[in-house]
Amino acid sequence: MQKGNIGVTTENIFPVIKKFLYSDHEIFLREMISNAVDATQKLKTLAEKGDFKGELGELKVNVKLDEKAKTITISDNGIGMTEEEIEKYINQIAFSGVSDFLDKYKDNANAIIGHFGLGFYSSFMVSDRVDIITRSYHDDAKAVKWTCDGTPAYEISEVEKESRGSDIVLHISEDCKEFLNKQKIEELLNKYCKFMAVPVIFGKKQEWKDGKMVDTDEDNVINHVEPLWIKAPSTLKDEDYKKFYQELYPMQDEPLFWIHLNVDYPFNLTGILYFPRIKNNIDLQRNKIQLYCNQVFVTDQVEGIVPEFLTLLHGVIDSPDIPLNVSRSYLQSDANVKKISSYITKKVADRLQNIFKEDRKAYEEKWDNLKIFINYGMLSQDDFYDRAKDFALFKDVDGKYFTFEEYKTLIKEEQTDKDGTLIYLYANNTEEQYTYIEAAKNKGYNVLLLDGQLDTPIVSMLEQKFEKSRFTRVDADIVERLIMKDDHKENEIAAEDRENLSQVFRSQMPKLDKTEFNVEVQALGENGQPVVITQNEYMRRMKQMSQFQPGMSFYQQMPDSYTMVLNSDHALVKQVLADCNSNTAETLKPILSELKGLQARLSALHQSQDKKKPEELTQEEKDDLQNTEKAINEQKSKKTEVLDGYAKGNDIIHQLIDLALLQNGMLKGQALDVFLKRSIDMIK
Repeated sequence: MQKGNIGVTTENIFPVIKKFLYSDHEIFLREMISNAVDATQKLKTLAEKGDFKGELGELKVNVKLDEKAKTITISDNGIGMTEEEIEKYINQIAFSGVSDFLDKYKDNANAIIGHFGLGFYSSFMVSDRVDIITRSYHDDAKAVKWTCDGTPAYEISEVEKESRGSDIVLHISEDCKEFLNKQKIEELLNKYCKFMAVPVIFGKKQEWKDGKMVDTDEDNVINHVEPLWIKAPSTLKDEDYKKFYQELYPMQDEPLFWIHLNVDYPFNLTGILYFPRIKNNIDLQRNKIQLYCNQVFVTDQVEGIVPEFLTLLHGVIDSPDIPLNVSRSYLQSDANVKKISSYITKKVADRLQNIFKEDRKAYEEKWDNLKIFINYGMLSQDDFYDRAKDFALFKDVDGKYFTFEEYKTLIKEEQTDKDGTLIYLYANNTEEQYTYIEAAKNKGYNVLLLDGQLDTPIVSMLEQKFEKSRFTRVDADIVERLIMKDDHKENEIAAEDRENLSQVFRSQMPKLDKTEFNVEVQALGENGQPVVITQNEYMRRMKQMSQFQPGMSFYQQMPDSYTMVLNSDHALVKQVLADCNSNTAETLKPILSELKGLQARLSALHQSQDKKKPEELTQEEKDDLQNTEKAINEQKSKKTEVLDGYAKGNDIIHQLIDLALLQNGMLKGQALDVFLKRSIDMIK
């Protein structure tokens, strides 16, 4: 038996391994099995080159768990090692690598990459002792056993081993006994080793027999040695891709379509990216793309490799050229990463463009699901917008689809305002905004349906991209003012009547939390709605945008501002006005007379005092002006009280207000109940 010392202190080596190189204990199993797979692949390469003349047999890796002995054994029938190779690869290179690391990279543990043997030493994260029992593929090789308990000391001795390959025996430490659980090991094997290049066997398959699960004679192979992404796309059918998707995501609906990545220059990259079917915006999930390195699972945190907007996709990417730190846990900065990201963006754009050109109908049928990906891409990457603008679509409220250019041509004649600005009208809820949509359509306008999660920032972006264009929601104003033409009809009723109408309706508006109402009178035609509620486009959009931009959060604190527009041409509004004038005329007569006199006096006072400088005015003149203004306000208050008193008892006013609120989903609870009872009483 030979004993030796690795040559560096335990205080230096194992804290580095445990704390810096491998922060996640569970990846020890990935590293050990990856090494075992590598050993089989090296032997396969030697055989292909003619340097190994023996029988390869079935190359495989076995994982055995012995809960009583507290061991995990990883066995392979690969290349094996001689005593000299153990000394070279396990003792000298591995630990000299760590020593170099400590000296050169003590301030940056992630800077050391790819030193042979460091993967093996991840075993000491979970083990009190590690044994290597190995026999080289050479005909005259003797089997040897290497043992180390995590100190600098080790032992090597000759042992009996009939077949080539290596058995790595991990004696699991007490503080890591969760790795002695069969279910835990199976879970890790499925996570990290599901697609490794040779069969990975963990025990036997089981079946239900005599009231319990028992082992069969069949090996339990946990992996697929030829995953779909390494196969040539020309050999695969749609069903193959769908089946593989179900293997990756068993509970997901069938994907919309997929992109098979396969490139070997200027970097190596294979993979399959799927566009998932999105039922609603809440379904959006990130971190569904799995990153592999030569079929070994690395991570599902692919930011940096995949453009941000494509992290919404599902699937697999496999590349040996993606730079990782020694524990494969984090991406490192590298030019290849940017190239890969750009390549994936181009492949996705090209695939979407081809589908659009080859089968536009099928593309349109998928648009509602694709929209979130494409909009996200256009918002987050200018270069993707330049590609996507030719296959991004608008959908109108009638379910028709248009490219950006097609839609511009469609609406240019009817929806250009007097200043030459092209107005894109849109709705985000066809049921709630039905009346507004119909009013716009009756004017000859087309209305888009923009009901997606990202449509608010999208319209703001498109307003910057499109020349002299503006997006306006159909309920942002009365239809006559959505697209201002030169022939806008002016009000024909007197200013005093407009003021009275506004006041009687304003006084009966409900007090809603964080909501303000303004009332105005407009001539909307005899066939127009008697009362219409609109919401300013700018303020509403700012509040919606504040959900995406934290710096705009102050808009969230502002009340919602609505305008109730009274149609002075409508018979009911005319009736309210006539009834109001009739019922308040006698009461208002002395108030209006007094008010008229006071306003004349105020005008005269202003006229005389405007000729003097402020310091030239006497106190008597100042008091006279102040008292007159106060008297005017008192008379106005009396007038308001009279109008409010009249309005309070007018059911038509309340009914019109409630109908407008109901149309906008703002009539609820007790107010809705009162409206229903009033409606019944008015029918009787």
